[in-house]
Amino acid sequence: MIYRFSLKQFVVNQLLIFAGLGLVGYWFEQTLLVLLLWLLFSVISNYQHLNQLINWLWQKKLLHPPEAKGIWGHVYDGIYRRIQNYRRKQKELNYRIRQFRDGAEALPDAAIVLGLDFSIRWSNKKANRLLGIRWPQDEGQRVSNLIRSPQLTKYLKIQNFSEPCCIAAPNNGSQQLELRFMPYGDEQYLLLARDVSQLKRVETMRRDFVANVSHELKTPLTVVRGYVEMIQDDDSLSKQWSNSFVAIEQQVSRMDRLVEQLLILSKVEVNEQEDHRSKVNMPDLLGYLIEDLSWLNKDKQHQLDVNIDPHLGILGVDSEIKSACSNLMVNAMNYTAAGGKLSVTWRQQDQYCLFEVSDNGCGILPDEINRLSERFYRVDKSRSRDTGGSGLGLAIVKHVANHHRAELLINSEFGKGSTFTLRFAKQDSYIID
Repeated sequence: MIYRFSLKQFVVNQLLIFAGLGLVGYWFEQTLLVLLLWLLFSVISNYQHLNQLINWLWQKKLLHPPEAKGIWGHVYDGIYRRIQNYRRKQKELNYRIRQFRDGAEALPDAAIVLGLDFSIRWSNKKANRLLGIRWPQDEGQRVSNLIRSPQLTKYLKIQNFSEPCCIAAPNNGSQQLELRFMPYGDEQYLLLARDVSQLKRVETMRRDFVANVSHELKTPLTVVRGYVEMIQDDDSLSKQWSNSFVAIEQQVSRMDRLVEQLLILSKVEVNEQEDHRSKVNMPDLLGYLIEDLSWLNKDKQHQLDVNIDPHLGILGVDSEIKSACSNLMVNAMNYTAAGGKLSVTWRQQDQYCLFEVSDNGCGILPDEINRLSERFYRVDKSRSRDTGGSGLGLAIVKHVANHHRAELLINSEFGKGSTFTLRFAKQDSYIID
């Protein structure tokens, strides 16, 4: 039975009872005795109800409360409503948890919920197969204690989760796993581990194919160039044949540059997973590149503005950084009209070290900026042929940036010019004495 509690009604009832008891006591001239007897009866009755409440809560497995009237009826009714609400919310919560777990089990990846200290709170069955993590046996364990990997330990120490972490599977060294950490809920991380062994094998095959083909093309190109140069030394050639061999030499040179860029790109890709960094004297390196740029710039006569911090060096691979900086500088020169302005800057700003190349050339449309670092992508194919562009320069710069934990930033306004920036972390720099 559900009771509706009314304080006004409760007070009125109590006053009526005391008034009636007072009249009875007055009638028998025993008012105090009657009131004491009623008080004793009330204490005994309340004690019985309290005992029933304790038995219901702790001993009996009954859902419904004992029958009672008056104030105790309201107490039982309130507790019963609280229990009903709790059971309903518990059912909803259990349903949501089952939905979450069913969805997580349906994922093709291993899914692990971690605390802020990277301790395991929950994992699906795929985590056991891929990472050897068992739940609930491993609950509370730090994930790096169960997955022994130097790459993962270093990755968690840096706590930069913008890029995934690739490791070998703990129970299968030939299996490659990609780990992604994402903030999840309140003070949690969601770790997703995916088997990328097949993708890595395909990528390795593609990289090896490009490298092998590039190496194989070097020899025939060298032979063709040698024969062309030998024939061009013959003064008896007619003007028509002389022009033809000049065109052949230009195309051979263009293909040779393309092969060279492919070899550089393959080398950078191979070294991406290795750390062979050393101190790179950026002022000296940029000085040599600017000398080469000045020599190449004799025809267009660009105005060159140079601002280089002479005491700022960087930790990296000398050949890769040289290739990246050279590509950015040559691109700016090639795509800026004669007499234009070029700016080369190497400086520290806030928490970064910036290498910037700016020009007032043709600029780039906003829709094309995101595709510039794709292999063989060129904004203006006909113009790229005239300048000898291969479409690989910015792809090389992008890979070099990734290898050095840097970023390639592109800011351009069509018709007004562009600024290409390599942004290195300040912690990877050093002071040159």
